[in-house]
Amino acid sequence: MSRPATSFNGFGDKALPFFRALDFHQDRAWFQENRELYETHVLGPLGAFITALNDACVAKDLPMRGSPKGSIFRIHRDVRFAKDKRPFKTHAGAVMTRSGTKSDPGLFYIHIAPEGCFAAAGFYDLEPRQLAVFRHAIVDSPEKFRAMNAKLAETGLSFDPQWSLKRPPREAAGIDDADLVAALKLKSVVVRHVLAEAAIYKSGLVAECTAFIEAALPLLDFGWAALAELEPERG
Repeated sequence: MSRPATSFNGFGDKALPFFRALDFHQDRAWFQENRELYETHVLGPLGAFITALNDACVAKDLPMRGSPKGSIFRIHRDVRFAKDKRPFKTHAGAVMTRSGTKSDPGLFYIHIAPEGCFAAAGFYDLEPRQLAVFRHAIVDSPEKFRAMNAKLAETGLSFDPQWSLKRPPREAAGIDDADLVAALKLKSVVVRHVLAEAAIYKSGLVAECTAFIEAALPLLDFGWAALAELEPERG
């Protein structure tokens, strides 16, 4: 078990070196020998970060919730149907949503890895029906979509292009506006914020990610409104 942390003061200085070593070893015996290093420098601080960010969102009335138990992804990979049989992930990740459950659409995600750390927010890997509803919201209310996009741009955010299809989907038929077509091609509609490596070792990471969630809120609100018809239980 990771040692309990009452406040977030940054990840441990061996967090990223641990993942670099794990990438080299990928051995269960090595991991067990170094489990305390993982729990002290990665898992414990990540739990404290999620707790602190949850509290910050509550204080600022931002609709993101999470907990160490419910938000953090396991370090063990599911290799049952994978060609890559390496047993361990070489990064740490955690997610927050409105309900605090990982499956709720509309999220905040943090990624800690030697190759680069980042935060992301938006609608990742939507189910086909959800994606269709989201796309129809863009087509049916283009000015509302553009107003949301303009608010993102004011804070330096833009949609992550890595989730774009090569060809426009059927929802784009008859649409000539390049900005709308580009949005409709997205399989996941998310914005990303790069986290400097130095930032993950400081308590200020909580404030930085809180500000990012606030900046991404126009996208989250747009998507939640679009998907509301699929979630009548929310009222």
